[in-house]
Amino acid sequence: MQAGKPILYSYFRSSCSWRVRIALALKSIDYETIPINLIKDGGQQFSEEFQALNPMKQVPALKIDGITIGQSLAIIEYLEETRPTPRLLPQDPKKRAHVRMISHLIAGGIQPLQNLSVLKQVGQENQLTWAQKAITSGFNALEQILQSTAGRYCVGDEVSMADLCLVPQVANAERLSRHPWSPISEALLSIWLSPEPPPPNSDKPDLLHKNQKCV
Repeated sequence: MQAGKPILYSYFRSSCSWRVRIALALKSIDYETIPINLIKDGGQQFSEEFQALNPMKQVPALKIDGITIGQSLAIIEYLEETRPTPRLLPQDPKKRAHVRMISHLIAGGIQPLQNLSVLKQVGQENQLTWAQKAITSGFNALEQILQSTAGRYCVGDEVSMADLCLVPQVANAERLSRHPWSPISEALLSIWLSPEPPPPNSDKPDLLHKNQKCV
């Protein structure tokens, strides 16, 4: 690995990791990837080596500028503060609040309920029903919010952190649920369809590029 390059600890099916990969790609930040398989060997995130890096034993984690950051939204906000181009948080405080609201709704209110650790607790026979209920409830709320905030993207006409949260979550939702997307969600998602290849350094490029829902 090249000295000084950011290092992203990531899992290909982690929507949290995917958010960060999109941010790094949009900001044209060159980085290295160390895949952390959340299933293999009982979960590589539980290794002593990774636990020393991130005591929460979760991905993503990003080594950058001499520090290690966990939690995808904290990583994205750090990138925004230190590498502000292109902007992922609007300058307008009201729009910025909307971006954070949508981001936290997804990152705190939808995605955690579909985590492997949570699904294991509800039992194999209940996992799909649990995940579908969480998806339906969360996306119903999200779509009501988007009716008042969306322009070309989730908030207005510029790509923001909210979009970075939406795209991976929809990809996961499509695997687990037949949620009937509203016209506004369909329109937002269609913007992300791209014939371009997925960003470099992805730990599972073929899956990331599935249906071209990636930048």
